[in-house]
Amino acid sequence: MRLSALLEMAELGLSPVTGHDELERTIRWVVTTDLLDPGRYLSGGELVLTGLVWRQSPADSERFVRSLVAAGVSALGAGDTRWGEIPEDLAEACRRHRMPLFHVPKELSFAEVTEHIVRRLSTARAYDMTAVLDRHRRLVAGATAGAGLDPVLHLLGHDLGMPCWVLTPAGRVVAGSHPLPEGIAPLLARGFLTAKRMPCTLRGVERSEAGRYSIFPVDEQTTPRVADWFLAFQGSYEDWPEERRALAGELAAVVALERARLDDRLSPKGRIAQELVQLVVSDGRPSDILPRLQVTGLVTDLGGERGFVAVAATSHDGLRPGELRVVVKEILNRSCASPVVGVAGEEVIALIPAPESDITAEVREAVRSLAPGLGSGRLTVGVSGIAPVDGLRGAVEEARYARRMAEGRAEPDAVVGHDELATHVLLLASVPDDVRHMFRVRLLDPLRGYDQVHRADLVRTLEAFLQVSGSWTKCAEILHVHVNTLRYRIQRIQDLTGRDLSRLEDRVDFFLALRLG
Repeated sequence: MRLSALLEMAELGLSPVTGHDELERTIRWVVTTDLLDPGRYLSGGELVLTGLVWRQSPADSERFVRSLVAAGVSALGAGDTRWGEIPEDLAEACRRHRMPLFHVPKELSFAEVTEHIVRRLSTARAYDMTAVLDRHRRLVAGATAGAGLDPVLHLLGHDLGMPCWVLTPAGRVVAGSHPLPEGIAPLLARGFLTAKRMPCTLRGVERSEAGRYSIFPVDEQTTPRVADWFLAFQGSYEDWPEERRALAGELAAVVALERARLDDRLSPKGRIAQELVQLVVSDGRPSDILPRLQVTGLVTDLGGERGFVAVAATSHDGLRPGELRVVVKEILNRSCASPVVGVAGEEVIALIPAPESDITAEVREAVRSLAPGLGSGRLTVGVSGIAPVDGLRGAVEEARYARRMAEGRAEPDAVVGHDELATHVLLLASVPDDVRHMFRVRLLDPLRGYDQVHRADLVRTLEAFLQVSGSWTKCAEILHVHVNTLRYRIQRIQDLTGRDLSRLEDRVDFFLALRLG
């Protein structure tokens, strides 16, 4: 029961003295006391009634109010049968501690006030119990009919007075009973990702009860938070009766069913998206790729498309591929309503139409906002440049290379875009797999085979030698070997490969082979 409801009970005649902006607070019981320090007998959420017998001096008001605040009391009702008026020092103490204070008329006994309020509280709880039974039937009926979440949330928000929303960890509102105030969704998402335990209560931008939100996970037991949805209810769940807490848990089960229903992995469109990604990764024929691009909706007019961007992502010690796929779709949601996302081994590959905005910056922002939900794991992402339809394979290879670069960075949420890649990487990305493999094998396999047998470290020596542009002295220092040892190793490399490292073109070939490896 909210404090504002007390003002609607004309039979009480209560008038607010302080705390006019705190009337959304709830009360769960009424307690009468004349103790100066009653805190030990209070458990929070009460409306405390007092006849001010404890007040011997103005200083007592501060002590009394502090005791109520510490106990979590919702409001104070005071009446003085001797004077009829509330002392100013008590009103000032209540203002200082943001404690709502009501004046109780002297002709009204505290017993009558208690009786009226307890009757209202009991009626509300009885209504809740009746509503729980009725709402259970309606929730299940709405869910099984596949009508979506909006009718279910409207029922809770408008019929039962529980404004509620379903959100993703990225702060996207999936459904809601009311419009969510601007700027609240990102705060709720961050609170969901960073809370130590669930459920929890978060404070929005307001200090009143209307500015508090209760957060419940949808599937805490089997789904990592970063891949889960969550429920947000207006107000603090700590003030709810038990039946309303049970209602929140039941709603979470309904939302989990709806989320599973919307999972497109097993739908025809989802299967085609997976086939498309597999075809692009395996260098499939354009005649097989183009029809699937059209079916997924990525291509509506081949002649007018601006091109495509590929995104590659992996999770380390955290998400399973299916969960990572969900996270990648959520990351790309703000740039593309329906990204094509598929799984290739432990990696997730996505294709989207080239956006007008800076896609790398948007992905980086989204990944950083989700990082608190990764726990001890990490997420690395690579983003390609814009490529035409016939360059999709190259775009995917570019995104994969960028992702491998991201793996080498220290931050747990590294994102590398195509603008951070060297020009030779962009060139190599379009080379067919069989050509890349043949080139790499021809130059490096003799050295790797020799290293395995003789532990000669020839591949590392070659990398260091190219890194310092063929400087014998600098290379020997990096490897901590004598120059003569270095000369022996370089000669062995040349003998095994038939190349001459004094020639620029041979050095370039070795450099590219190492990048392909």
